[in-house]
Amino acid sequence: MKLSDFRYPLPRNLIAKFPANPRDNARLMVVNRADESIAGMRFSEIGKFFKKGDCLVVNETKVFPARLFGRKEKTNARIEVFLLRELNKEENIWDVIVDPARKVRIGNKIFFDEGKLWCEVIDNTTSRGRTVRFNVQGDFFKIIDRIGKMPLPYYIKREPTDRDKESYQTVFARAVGAVAAPTAGLHFTKRLLASLKRKGVKIVPVVLHVGLGSFRAVEVEDLTKHKMDSEYYEIPEATELVVNKTIDTRGSVFVCGTSTCRALESSVTTDGHLKSNRGWTDKFIFPPYDFKITDRLITNFHMPESTLLMLAAAYAGRDLLMKSYKKAIKEGYRFYSYGDAMLLQ
Repeated sequence: MKLSDFRYPLPRNLIAKFPANPRDNARLMVVNRADESIAGMRFSEIGKFFKKGDCLVVNETKVFPARLFGRKEKTNARIEVFLLRELNKEENIWDVIVDPARKVRIGNKIFFDEGKLWCEVIDNTTSRGRTVRFNVQGDFFKIIDRIGKMPLPYYIKREPTDRDKESYQTVFARAVGAVAAPTAGLHFTKRLLASLKRKGVKIVPVVLHVGLGSFRAVEVEDLTKHKMDSEYYEIPEATELVVNKTIDTRGSVFVCGTSTCRALESSVTTDGHLKSNRGWTDKFIFPPYDFKITDRLITNFHMPESTLLMLAAAYAGRDLLMKSYKKAIKEGYRFYSYGDAMLLQ
């Protein structure tokens, strides 16, 4: 497979700027690998594909308001600081991206929240990347939850609002650490999850803190030469037990999202079972790939040439997936993070 195999034209008007309301009212395209059939319905109807003894694995990562807007000392220039990852909790040191980067040098201070919060640049990491130390007093995440903006993807051409703090978050979000939402999970409501449980479906969590690498362009035609950004993940022992029991009793493991899929497929035993684990993964899944844990994949419609699209193609088959995308465009499905969903089975 080459990078050019994953290009497709998308009309800009199909990029969703807002989520469906209610969440599970989004459209659902069901793609069957066995007979290559493609059907359409509402996400709220997805329960009909589950049976007692199946399990659903979801990503409990929680997006934090990672975009801070401050003023540089002395010049008062407006600077955006995008929080990427916490490097040292005790000393409040973070990897960030700054914009405009040309104005931000080592030793500069940037002030936020009327000067009550500030950071000092202590290192340059890339052309736009910086390492900074914050003067935090109290709970840092509580502070940025108040003053930060949600990190909506760049292709959503609008400013984030307070409403996005709820809508760009899954209903099962718990573990703070992501700067992008596990978007397949955005379609689930508490009511829909409860109906699955009543049906005898086990719902179990993993955590994978989605980073900006999800949106980083693949710059090599030969996909074997692409390197994924590392992302932190956790697979609890309770999830291992439920997933492995589902496998052994011939139930189906439904995987919600490409991030959940990468976490699961990063921790597989030699006999094809799941192993509880925690650590960092840079696993890149693209065709051909032999999935060990994933029986059914719930996902969104992804950007051309993205690693997310490649993972979906590895599961469904590239030709069938691109056929379904062509149909989705023709029928006006909504694309990307706030868009509609697919069930690949």
